[in-house]
Amino acid sequence: MSITAQYQKLKSKKYYGIVLLLVMLLFFYAVFRILSPDNFGSTDNLYSYFQSSIIYSVGGCGFYFIVVMGLFDFSVGANVVLSSIVGVVLSKKFGYAGFLLGCLGCGTLIGLLIGTLYIKLNIPSMIVTVGAMLVLESVAVYVAGGSKQTLEPAMQAFGTAPGNILLALAAFLLMWFILKYTRIGTYINAIGSNEYTAKNMGISVSKYKLLGFVLLHFFVGIMAILTVSYGTSMTALTGMSTMSRNFQPLMGTFFGIAFRKYGTPIIAIVIGELIISIIFNGFVALGAPTTIQNVVTGAALLVIVTLTARRGKGAVAK
Repeated sequence: MSITAQYQKLKSKKYYGIVLLLVMLLFFYAVFRILSPDNFGSTDNLYSYFQSSIIYSVGGCGFYFIVVMGLFDFSVGANVVLSSIVGVVLSKKFGYAGFLLGCLGCGTLIGLLIGTLYIKLNIPSMIVTVGAMLVLESVAVYVAGGSKQTLEPAMQAFGTAPGNILLALAAFLLMWFILKYTRIGTYINAIGSNEYTAKNMGISVSKYKLLGFVLLHFFVGIMAILTVSYGTSMTALTGMSTMSRNFQPLMGTFFGIAFRKYGTPIIAIVIGELIISIIFNGFVALGAPTTIQNVVTGAALLVIVTLTARRGKGAVAK
């Protein structure tokens, strides 16, 4: 097969993945629009769904760097809370510089510490990050001084368009650049495909797993900026209460992993998060109990990821 033919095949495969995602999006929108025409799916509603989904999309992009290597991190929600609080506290003294550097710096430093612990202790990432989550929750309470931290109105430019969209777009472009043009992206994907082979090729697996955690939590810092700007305040939580913040960005990452074979992980994460937002808000519009929402949403996501993963295995085997 010629290079041109191979390129055309890859291009058509990419378009197929995007079309499949858009079909899923339209399907769920149509279902809830029919079931609840008065409470769901207006132009204002869709804009609101999109506004919230891009926050989780940024977190989903960060998660991709470790999930693709078979790792997991339970401390993401705790880091969002702590980084948001640190950013708000510093914004009161140093303005936007303190806010942005506080969120990004805190998030990245925590990623470095967690990644180092994971590598040095040589124990499963879930164990390391559960412990880190408990520590970060306690630190957040201390930094917040036991009170809710509110971002000043003058500091909330990233809570609405165009500020939030531009910042999220910058995060998506950064992920695209890392995956497409850097050794980090190439090696992280190689480790995810076959860690044993990657080691035999001379790739320092430990080094790139550490970098995966650093990249994840840098994106968490961006997510913290968007989260506290959108919500205007942040309250420190304890008792593993921050864990619930882990799962919605992780769901978007599942879309990215499942559609990676089409060459569209970032697009899949963004559209996937919008699909999830539509499902959540669709059940709210229907007045369904939270337990039913969680069961049906989880089941729908399992079906989507399972079907796309199986199709991907078939394509690889062929």
